[in-house]
Amino acid sequence: MTDVRVVLVTAADRDTGLSLVRQVVQERLVACGNVLPGATSVFEWEGTMREQSEVLLIFKTVAARTERLAERIAELHIYDVPEVLTLAVEGGHGPFLDWVRDFTQAEPSDGQKKP
Repeated sequence: MTDVRVVLVTAADRDTGLSLVRQVVQERLVACGNVLPGATSVFEWEGTMREQSEVLLIFKTVAARTERLAERIAELHIYDVPEVLTLAVEGGHGPFLDWVRDFTQAEPSDGQKKP
């Protein structure tokens, strides 16, 4: 098991997802994020069955950043109850895992303090 984590989040559309990814990368809460189009979510919300087109965001970060990442997503997200699921990474390509660790530990590039 590594300290690297994958965090899954859904967003309403590509632009909303890209905005969220850009913000949390800039804050160095994640090393990177992918925006995957074409997701269809089926769920019951407030007593009504719903089917909604969404994008899936896949973030790469470290365990120590996941709690703050979940908080930040909740602050930035347009949904009342955003999906934020953290998955442990069993292993992977060593240099990539090192990059995720290094990036999320460095100061944000615009000079602002890490959240």
